[in-house]
Amino acid sequence: MTALPEDSWLLNLRPQPARVTAEEYEALPEEIAKAIEIVDGYVVYCAAPTPDHQTAGRRLANMLERHAREAMSEGHERVTVNNDVDLRLRDLPLLNRRPDVALYRCLDRERGERLRAEHALLIVEIVSPGSETQDTTDKLGEYAKAGIPHYWIVRLDLTGVSIIERYRLDRAAMLYKHMSTFMKDESGDAPSVSNPIPMVIDWSELQF
Repeated sequence: MTALPEDSWLLNLRPQPARVTAEEYEALPEEIAKAIEIVDGYVVYCAAPTPDHQTAGRRLANMLERHAREAMSEGHERVTVNNDVDLRLRDLPLLNRRPDVALYRCLDRERGERLRAEHALLIVEIVSPGSETQDTTDKLGEYAKAGIPHYWIVRLDLTGVSIIERYRLDRAAMLYKHMSTFMKDESGDAPSVSNPIPMVIDWSELQF
């Protein structure tokens, strides 16, 4: 076995001394909490999103919010939409994610209610070059196990959102079932969905 060079960066790696608790996480400054996720108590640093990624997330949130307002005007329960929001999936060991977009039931601000899996109706993750495994495998399993009803995996091309993969929770198995894949370049009418809220996917809203 070949020994590592004395100046190798690998020699400077140190294991995390202990798992982060929910109390420790909640005491972190916001600028630190925004840059990390916690998986099974261990810190995972989140790379800063690219401008295209940020634009796509904002456009998706705007589209969801518009349809959410329409749904609420017709009697749907009160919901809200946010980008890069702190989502608690489990307290022990701590599992905290920051999805790109989340549609969820409105929280009780007076009680300081934290966004948890039971509030979420739809989580959207935008795939980046370094997030393929996390978004399509790790988070797919985590969000399903946490009981979140709907999950979208979104892919981009050079002009904006190009693919939306839709998954719906099978509560008997607590696994996601693939419902449909919408592709921007498909012919025909704009795709529509009825859950978690009625909406029409207008691709022009999702372009850069």
